[in-house]
Amino acid sequence: MESSEIGGDAKSQTEAAPRLFIDADGFPNIDLSLEIAKNNHIDVVLVGNYTQNLSRFEGRQGVEIMEVAEGSDAADFSIISAVKKGDMLLTGDIGLASVVLAAGVKVLDSRGNEYRAETIDYRLHKRHEGKKRRRGGGRTKGPRKLTSDDIEKFENKLNRLIDMASPSTSSG
Repeated sequence: MESSEIGGDAKSQTEAAPRLFIDADGFPNIDLSLEIAKNNHIDVVLVGNYTQNLSRFEGRQGVEIMEVAEGSDAADFSIISAVKKGDMLLTGDIGLASVVLAAGVKVLDSRGNEYRAETIDYRLHKRHEGKKRRRGGGRTKGPRKLTSDDIEKFENKLNRLIDMASPSTSSG
């Protein structure tokens, strides 16, 4: 039997359960995300390099650690090559989000905002404008502090995203 899944799973891609990928570089809600995934029986792939200390998550049921080489885009390229349609990704990286959206991956940021195909071009444009301003010596504001409302929104949105992605609830 031929498998289209990494790791030798005998399910076809269309039958395979969605996975939750976490871009561990600077993502503040890892512990909460793992708890939500566990409660919903969703496998998680944590992606990052050794500086993220991902070894602290080793041994957790349903959690795969994908340690990548150091480099600004090493985790991004690993995620891009591993995700499939129906998977979910948690990241603050707008560029990465834009690439995986095109592959049918659902993407959330740490505040519970969903990256969407309809709005990603605008977000990329805003990022570009900020970079131009900084290169020209201008200043831009950093992200505001994560609030309890942001965390609650993230938790609710991730639970909703998982409910929509799960085969048992989406095929009704």
